[in-house]
Amino acid sequence: AALQKLRGNSDLSAELEEMLAEQAAVKGQRAKNPWELFRNPALRWQVVSIVVLSSAMQLCGNDSMYFYAAYVFQEAGIPQDKIPYVVIGTGSCELITSVTCNMIIDYAGRRPLLLGGYIFMAGWAIVFMVALSQQTQISWMPYLSMACIFAYILSFGIGPAGVTGVLPTEVFDQMSRPAAYMICGSLLWFNLFLVGTAFPFIVKSLAYFCYVPFLVVCVCTALYVGFFLPETKGKSFLEISEEFKKRNFKAQTRAVFYKGPEEIKSTVL
Repeated sequence: AALQKLRGNSDLSAELEEMLAEQAAVKGQRAKNPWELFRNPALRWQVVSIVVLSSAMQLCGNDSMYFYAAYVFQEAGIPQDKIPYVVIGTGSCELITSVTCNMIIDYAGRRPLLLGGYIFMAGWAIVFMVALSQQTQISWMPYLSMACIFAYILSFGIGPAGVTGVLPTEVFDQMSRPAAYMICGSLLWFNLFLVGTAFPFIVKSLAYFCYVPFLVVCVCTALYVGFFLPETKGKSFLEISEEFKKRNFKAQTRAVFYKGPEEIKSTVL
């Protein structure tokens, strides 16, 4: 009854069937702790995926855009007393796009949104660094820098911000999800602290090219999503688990040979 009220639909047979199948698959197991996830070879690529994507959420440089926002908006000629409201507007863009992402995620798919988000962020990072370096020489460059800030934040919101949080639910079973979310939350806060502490030193060292480290993170994350992360759209947990199972045990596949008097039989375990 509660699920019907939440979904606004009385026909939940398919969803209930999937939940019961997942429950049967983990029957007799207890809830796992984070260290068990790291030690379990059957969860290797699931853990790697959430570690990479949760870390990239903070290391991609989205929050650092707010560091430059006031300076860029001031150079673009926005009155000083209006700048705080424009900065609030950038945060509102991130919120709106994150909500929009959750509305279209089942139509667009997880991988395209993540892949597109990080690729666009990498592109805007390059344009932003060029615009910053030419801001004092070319009069219209501050406006390009301002556009880059909004575009970067919009790219983050429509992809990584909206998708990353739902992945642990889809790639881990009921016994592993709490520990998976604990890992994700810990990485988010740790990397936020890391970026907040290191960014002033990065700016001092690299000046206008301070977004090079974030560019590298975006490119590497896009490559990981493109080559290693399976699409979860429209698939049950058991189907997703089977895809990860093939990758997790691929390296452990070995051949055992039985020599008989007439033939050699090869069995792959």
